[in-house]
Amino acid sequence: MFKPISTSDNDRYKQACDQAIAMCDGNTRSAIKALLLVNEYLETEIEELQTAALSDRAQARLPLAKDDAA
Repeated sequence: MFKPISTSDNDRYKQACDQAIAMCDGNTRSAIKALLLVNEYLETEIEELQTAALSDRAQARLPLAKDDAA
């Protein structure tokens, strides 16, 4: 469900946008490109973590061999 942005959140987002643009020497296109690249990187990290977590869960379900039990 959509939750409206509060005034404090809106102010925080405006400040973050201003900082991102300033870090790119005022070039808004560069700021957007940088944010898109960071977003892609974070999406890849999430996918890798999800894969690792699923793999760990699958391994946790495997029965122990007789030599491993103790």
